[in-house]
Amino acid sequence: MKTILCYGDSNTWGADPAIEDNRLARDVRWPGVLRNALGDGYLVIEEGLNGRTTVWDDPIEGYKNGKEYLIPCLNTHKPLDLVIVMLGTNDLKKRFSLSPYDIAAGAGVLIKMIQQSECGYNKSAPKALLMCPPPVGKLSKYADMFEDAVPRSKRLAEHYRRVAEELGCEFFDTSKVIVSSDLDGIHFEPGEHQKLGLAVAAEVRRILG
Repeated sequence: MKTILCYGDSNTWGADPAIEDNRLARDVRWPGVLRNALGDGYLVIEEGLNGRTTVWDDPIEGYKNGKEYLIPCLNTHKPLDLVIVMLGTNDLKKRFSLSPYDIAAGAGVLIKMIQQSECGYNKSAPKALLMCPPPVGKLSKYADMFEDAVPRSKRLAEHYRRVAEELGCEFFDTSKVIVSSDLDGIHFEPGEHQKLGLAVAAEVRRILG
């Protein structure tokens, strides 16, 4: 049994862009699609938290720092074969005032923590897959919270790719297969979850063999 941990935010949790506070069904959200696509022999663990950042403390929402929970999370679910990290969208909030470079650097901190952990088999480190979230779509109710996020979000992929190359981890640019919903600009519609889950399944098979 190969164990895969999906560490992310509301798009890993399955927030529905059409209905506020609604969670998409287990087999609709992308980790569920991934699980079904991989089939027997794989355990896919969902660790999505609404509002989670890479490494930043949220002064308004609190308890959203992805760095603070990562090691307890890894130790909870070890031994792990692969950890998939898809974070950075919430780092685009105006309150953080971060550049694409710094957001990618924050994601890199998480990758280094995974690589330095002993949460794989025989106290080795699990493999890591850094996924860059797609650019922000047409903002509506989140427009003020994510002021100026659209142009910055379009530059994330180049910096995420650079960080992945520097750290020697796997990389996947989700914008190659999905888009954020124009219903709220942030979350994924069911069809995009389906496409992402299937694309990630192909990546997982390549990485784990």
